[in-house]
Amino acid sequence: MKPLTIGKVAERAAVGIETIRFYEREGLLDTPTRSASGYRQFDVSVVKRLQFISRAKELGFTLKEIRELLSLRVDSDICCEDVKAKADAKIADIENKIVSLRKMKKALTQLSTACGASEATAECPILEALDGKQARRTQRK
Repeated sequence: MKPLTIGKVAERAAVGIETIRFYEREGLLDTPTRSASGYRQFDVSVVKRLQFISRAKELGFTLKEIRELLSLRVDSDICCEDVKAKADAKIADIENKIVSLRKMKKALTQLSTACGASEATAECPILEALDGKQARRTQRK
């Protein structure tokens, strides 16, 4: 099959050219061969690999984790249970982030509720809390 240019790969995988270059530098993609004039020449299989990376990113996997998942694909000693363990670890990570996000939402909601929108910014409870003044004011009371 005829090799693809970086532009064609980007188009087929629905990613940017700079993304491809970045993944190449990060070792997620093999360094492609080059034409006599220096253009990258990609095999069509790179499109599937880029789609895999994109889907993994959408599920919250980091580039390091994606690199590990890609290596699991080619290791014949690895079974599906190993991949499941990675997915379960990511689920736990997501659950922790949800707890953290709920705490942040609660704190911001309390600050927003305490805000008298017509007050001068010097008295804004949101800005004071970010400055650490809210905690000091509460401690003095």
